[in-house]
Amino acid sequence: MTDPFVLQRDGVGVVVDATHPGLPRVLHWGAALPEGVLGDLTAGVLSAAVDRQTPPGTLDAAWEATILPDEGDGYSGRPGMSLRRGGVLLRARWRLDEIVHDATRCVIDAVDDAAQLSVRVEIEVATGGVVWVRSQLRNDGEPVEVDWLEPSLPVPTTASHTLTFDGRWAREKRPVVTVMPPGSTVRQSRRGRPGHDAATMLVASVGEPQWQSGRMWGVHVAWSSDTSYRLDRITDQRTRIGAGELLRPGEIVLGAGEDYAAPDVAFVYADDGMDGLAARVHTWLRGRPQHPSSPRPLTLNTWEAVYFDHDPARLIALAERAARLGFERFVLDDGWFAGRRDDSTSLGDWIVDHTVWPDGLSPLVERVHALGMQFGLWFEPEMVSLDSDLARSHPDWLLHDPRHLQHAAELSWRTQYVLDIANPDAYAHVFGQIDALVGELGVDAIKWDHNRDTIESLHAGRPGTHAQTHAFTRMVAELKARHPGLEIESCASGGARTDLGALAVCDRVWASDSNDPVERQDIQRWTGLLLPPELVGAHVGPAVSHGSGRATDLSYRMATSLMGSAGFESDLMELSDDEGAQVAAFAALYKRLRAIMHAGRVSHPTLRDPAWRVTAFTAKDAAAAVVVVATVASLEDARAERLLLSGLDPERTYRVSVKDELGPARHGWVTPPWFSAGVIELPGAVLAEVGLQLPPLWPVQAFVLELSAL
Repeated sequence: MTDPFVLQRDGVGVVVDATHPGLPRVLHWGAALPEGVLGDLTAGVLSAAVDRQTPPGTLDAAWEATILPDEGDGYSGRPGMSLRRGGVLLRARWRLDEIVHDATRCVIDAVDDAAQLSVRVEIEVATGGVVWVRSQLRNDGEPVEVDWLEPSLPVPTTASHTLTFDGRWAREKRPVVTVMPPGSTVRQSRRGRPGHDAATMLVASVGEPQWQSGRMWGVHVAWSSDTSYRLDRITDQRTRIGAGELLRPGEIVLGAGEDYAAPDVAFVYADDGMDGLAARVHTWLRGRPQHPSSPRPLTLNTWEAVYFDHDPARLIALAERAARLGFERFVLDDGWFAGRRDDSTSLGDWIVDHTVWPDGLSPLVERVHALGMQFGLWFEPEMVSLDSDLARSHPDWLLHDPRHLQHAAELSWRTQYVLDIANPDAYAHVFGQIDALVGELGVDAIKWDHNRDTIESLHAGRPGTHAQTHAFTRMVAELKARHPGLEIESCASGGARTDLGALAVCDRVWASDSNDPVERQDIQRWTGLLLPPELVGAHVGPAVSHGSGRATDLSYRMATSLMGSAGFESDLMELSDDEGAQVAAFAALYKRLRAIMHAGRVSHPTLRDPAWRVTAFTAKDAAAAVVVVATVASLEDARAERLLLSGLDPERTYRVSVKDELGPARHGWVTPPWFSAGVIELPGAVLAEVGLQLPPLWPVQAFVLELSAL
């Protein structure tokens, strides 16, 4: 037993109480408390302030819920853990064995002697104020089946709304805001990857969530597969949010001496809206040792330029024009490997197609490197086509119940299936082919795709999603260890795997297969609630989007791309000379501004008209900022609103300039004087409180502002 203690960092505090029997309770998660505020508080005083009744408590008035609440505690919400032994629910009775803590981290060890179980829970307030909870269960008795292990933390009952996400292919990250429902609610993903409709985050807020104001508490599970997000709003407890891995029955069965480590779960609190929530996660990500430290290269991906029509001379010419325009990375997408002339065949045969590339890929790679660019190559290592040498040689390597394949024509997804890379032989085969090509060619980057859901997975006689996901992260990590400097992008038919589990080993995500910049405005905006812009691939597509058929100006497409890790996914050979000059100017602008945009705080100035999309990137020292102003529809008013820019130094004067490198943005007949002049100098206080009159932009137009402190 110990008095309550506080864990704090970067404005966030967690108060842990281990004075009661069983697992500890979290009495507070939110704003940091004044230094030393608990020093004079005894456990009894604190309990008197927040407990629901005078001791001794009985089940007539349930105890304060623990980090893993259970029915045995009188808790009527979803249990934090569900275990079975011999097919019967196992009811653990935890005894606190040891708790060790410092200023930011505690480790809790508890045991159930009779059941021969032990559990370890680590709570850490990490950089940025992100609270990480890590849980591990160990069995030392008869086999135990784990149904789930889901830590949760309390939020004030005043939280009234929830935010999660939904979506589909080419329209990911659709926000879903609802009034908080009563009872226990679970949002699950069963796709073998988070999916285009992944919840991504569960946010509880006081009132509807706003970008720049309001208190909110969010949770994200760092797991690139099936997940459960949980909300418990029950009448006799504080509201709780949590998350964990979704396990299928029989997937995790612990024998004696075995343990199950649940995926890490991030809990994020902010009192300054969704921008504040995002800033905490961005700060944590940027503080990791493996976070990309080099400038994010302007990338050309060949997919929407050539698709499967690979011609060495044409692709070398494409690389040469890319280099002249200022590109820094050239990625050869799908279609380079043996027999791959369409998407119905050859996945799993990762050898160069010499009928298309008679001299192999070396001449292209050497030319790309000679032009001063990095070379990237597309793979889909977790997938296999039935029409492939691999599938014909090893049909037993597929990650499917064999009966699933009896209906192959009906149950195929893009005419491809999932390869069981948790099978050591399959892992070694795929890893060996990729490893050899990366080493032989000097590949600098991999676009790692995952183009279908995992259905009826079966590995070693059990559901195989858990093992498959660990094999994915292990293979990525092993490839990067074998090839220092190799970068890997997580793509899953777009944004179906954009989570912190993937980012533990990957360097970038592909936000969506949609390059329609109107759709991309919101896809990138909401992806940014979790990920900073330097980790989010954002490319310029063709004038007419291949996914939506919408036609947009080149300037609008480039302004949208500027908001992330920028690139192109269109045929540069089709550009006119004037358009080529425009792209070259964009490339120079991106290289100059990315130091601000890829390190600063991202914010979303609030405008009433739903047609506006404004994203600001402000340097840490507030000496500079970049603002992308766009519309996605026609404006409601003839006179547009004023743009207020917060986060600047109120006592400094800023030079605000309209960047014309992208080309002029078309707008109505009213042109504010500052916009017409292209530059104005104003104090930060004026920009924040009085603002700038916006021009009445036409639908689907954009412009970029650069702010520099004088």
